[in-house]
Amino acid sequence: MSITPKTIFKAVLHLAAALAVVAIICAGLLLLWSPSSSANDEKIVWGVNFSESQAAYLGLDPATTYSALINELGAKHIKIHVNWNATQKDKHTIDFTSLDRMVTEAEQNDVKLVLVIGMKTGRWPECHTPDWFLQVDEDQREAEIIKYISTLVGRYKSSPAIEYWQVENEPLLQFGTCPDWYYDLGTKMLEAEVAAVRSLDPNRKIIVSDTGELSTWTDVAKIADIVGVTMYRSSWDATEKTFGLNPYTFLTPEFYANKAAYIESVYGTPVIGIELQAEPWASKGLAEASLEEKALSMNPELFKENIQFAREAGLSRYYLWGAEWWLHMKQKHNQPEIWDEAKRTIAE
Repeated sequence: MSITPKTIFKAVLHLAAALAVVAIICAGLLLLWSPSSSANDEKIVWGVNFSESQAAYLGLDPATTYSALINELGAKHIKIHVNWNATQKDKHTIDFTSLDRMVTEAEQNDVKLVLVIGMKTGRWPECHTPDWFLQVDEDQREAEIIKYISTLVGRYKSSPAIEYWQVENEPLLQFGTCPDWYYDLGTKMLEAEVAAVRSLDPNRKIIVSDTGELSTWTDVAKIADIVGVTMYRSSWDATEKTFGLNPYTFLTPEFYANKAAYIESVYGTPVIGIELQAEPWASKGLAEASLEEKALSMNPELFKENIQFAREAGLSRYYLWGAEWWLHMKQKHNQPEIWDEAKRTIAE
């Protein structure tokens, strides 16, 4: 990914504007809604996100990394980002090798999975579109996407390891290199995808994710069985030209807790933390950025602070973002502190 100051400054302006709007909207929710006190008394489920492409980028073997999450970290809940361009490089052939292996290993170790399926499934460039899809006629795009996700659901719906399906990743947030038409559709294609998955596997709940900070979550709450939200505590600061400063300082745990209470009360849709920040931002890719820069936005103390912040927000489940990086830091830089702290958290 190429990041320029101009691009970043423009992105931050959009971020600031969006934050202002959401803050105003949510101010009313904070006054009118409060979470149930029992939420903080319940045992939190801690899971992790996993991306084969991210593991490979960081110089790790994806299969070994996945096994380490289960056997060394002790993860019992894993969200797998399934990249379409990796699983269906050819229009007429889907390669199930990696997914079969991961699902089988999960079954053997009593691990519960969320499979993120669709066109936009997380990790840069967010939309993992195979080359052949770029030549598909406009009126056939939705059909091809639904055919693809339906094939995945059909193959794995009998597995006891599959706990939930997640359809797309933050589909309403304009982030990444997704084409304009993807967002121009609004919720039309998303609704069709969810309907297709539900028709094939009516007994499993479907997650749709949304930005925790820049949305009221209402649009996805109308579509999903479960709303999955992000929780980020630090990001790029355009003024200081550095990562690690916190533009979300004014967002308290109650910001998330009260929105969740509102969504669950009005729409009857549970809210979980689908992406809890436990990985740094950097001006370069994480494999290239300096250790000093990365420590500005994620280090053992900030990790603990984010965990405590999540506890106070009171959601019942969180999937930590950055497990591949923790292992990278442990193996490549002899810094196992975050890996070890995550292991303790997950074991609670």
